[in-house]
Amino acid sequence: MAATVGGPRGITEGVESIITTSLDASFFHHWCRRRAHPGVDRARCRSTPSRHTRRAEGSADHMATSAAQSRTIAFIGLGIMGSPMAANLVRAGHTVTGYNRSRPAVDRLVGAGGQGADSAAAAVADADVVITMLPADPQVAEVVLGPDGLLAHVRTGTLLIDMSSVSPQTAATIAEAGRDKDVRVLDAPVSGGEAGAIDAVLSIMVGGDAEDFADAEPLLRALGTTVVHVGPHGAGQTVKAANQLIVAANIQALAEAVVFLEKAGADLPSALEVLGGGLAGSTVLARKRDAMLNRDFRPGFRIDLHHKDMGIVTDAARAVGAVLPLCSLTAQLMASARANDDGALDHSALLRGVERLSGRAVD
Repeated sequence: MAATVGGPRGITEGVESIITTSLDASFFHHWCRRRAHPGVDRARCRSTPSRHTRRAEGSADHMATSAAQSRTIAFIGLGIMGSPMAANLVRAGHTVTGYNRSRPAVDRLVGAGGQGADSAAAAVADADVVITMLPADPQVAEVVLGPDGLLAHVRTGTLLIDMSSVSPQTAATIAEAGRDKDVRVLDAPVSGGEAGAIDAVLSIMVGGDAEDFADAEPLLRALGTTVVHVGPHGAGQTVKAANQLIVAANIQALAEAVVFLEKAGADLPSALEVLGGGLAGSTVLARKRDAMLNRDFRPGFRIDLHHKDMGIVTDAARAVGAVLPLCSLTAQLMASARANDDGALDHSALLRGVERLSGRAVD
């Protein structure tokens, strides 16, 4: 399939930008100020704005140009990620109508200045852009491709942007079905978790036609600070699969380091502080440090969903003949967490699996 790893050059050109710039720039800025490092450009440190500065500047830019760029958007799926994303589109000056199977999420969007609908069909009736943010392939297939799905109700020429994390094959299938209905389709999964969605600093990897990406880019920049066209239909999902592999492997490595440090009697907070200032530092360490220290695994991104994503990586890698040993091991550890009833916890709860393997009692 054209939109998988090893396909058009556009996929690989976007991968480095997506993965590196999904690192929290505010963390980089803070690190630069505290650490003298010969490889760091001090001028860049001084000029790199904090996350909150970028968000404030971005909001001002969007509000200043909202009259010219305002779109009528239907947002389907107002969960942990979708709810703040839809609210940020409202703040950017767009007219947003939301639909979610649970009504309280719709009411929150209305409270943020958006509009609510009682069905997906009603939400998309007057929209020129439709965004879906749904849990997995079955839900996306049902909502978009079903007999009474979105493609049966959207207007000709509508731009449909699926921001869910699904397989590259599902993305390609939706694009083909959209083409038959004269609906333009992009796959645009995101990285950054709940915090990135709230602060509008997501990293967004987009697959589809370049012209459709150019049309969507201004509104996507109301949601993220890194918005990159990575190739044809399905390419966004391929890059997202790679992202999820990297994140899972980093969380597992951090979990193992935490158990090792504690068993060795090191002062864990101090150890993680110094690790964060060296080559071992990462966005995963910065964002998941406190969760692991406090054993606070309230979900920002659930193990159930990451387990699903690891299945996507495994299947996609098999399809293109890529051998990914670490992926296979990490996927098994994620599956073990689910088997031990940790599926509803944040993916930082991989720590609990390492503790079980190391003979620790886990509450």
